Amino acid sequence: MTDIASGARPRTVRVGTVSAVNAALAAAATLVAVAFCLSTLDRWLRRRKPHEAAWTISLAIFALGAGAMWWAETRGWSMPSFRVFYLAGAVLNVPWLALGTVYLLVGVRAGNRTRTWLLFLSGLAAGIVLAAPATASVVATEMPTGKDVFGVAPRVIAAVFSGVPALVIIGGALWSVWRMVRADNVPRRLVLGNLLIAAGTLILSASGTLAGRLGKDEAFLITLLAGICVLFAGFLVTSAPASRRPALHAVVTPARRAAASR
Repeated sequence: MTDIASGARPRTVRVGTVSAVNAALAAAATLVAVAFCLSTLDRWLRRRKPHEAAWTISLAIFALGAGAMWWAETRGWSMPSFRVFYLAGAVLNVPWLALGTVYLLVGVRAGNRTRTWLLFLSGLAAGIVLAAPATASVVATEMPTGKDVFGVAPRVIAAVFSGVPALVIIGGALWSVWRMVRADNVPRRLVLGNLLIAAGTLILSASGTLAGRLGKDEAFLITLLAGICVLFAGFLVTSAPASRRPALHAVVTPARRAAASR
């Protein structure tokens, strides 16, 4: 590969074809992410829980990345649009989602310390990705990959920033499931919701690998949309209000007993 900064002509990624299906999938992923983000923002505004603030930031970043991909699939890829997509989608959103897991499972003090480091590392990663020289020119009709246009540093950052936090999220969800299964009187929806969160994270983590194996942009976009939908479903299931029937039963039963004793 030749470097643009060296003055040599950069290698060009092969031309593909613009697909309306790709644009539709990217649009759907963006809209789901925005809806998800607004849901967590609403909960944070009402409850002021730090893990919900972390989730809101993560989903806003995800929506930014998906929106950049939607724009690129509709108007054509460029290096600026790919940098935004890569930074938001491949680097930053998963660590902030994992921060919510740290707050929930470890506590506020550990979460605040992690947040301080994450702010610093996010700024460092953003500077590297946005300033990294391109090793190839981007063709408007084909979605590039990190190995096509970046050197080692941005790709290593993406691997670390997506891989380690994904393990935290999946491990935290499975740990929560294990604890709930051992406990008594735990609503099944909480178990199901945490399983969906783990599954959604796995799907999103596998999206790049699947796209690389199959060599199709649609594979990446389908797994991206499926992953965010499964995550959203897990959030909705765990956030659903508990049934009021037990509480109603607790109120009615003493009344009936009192009436019967008269």
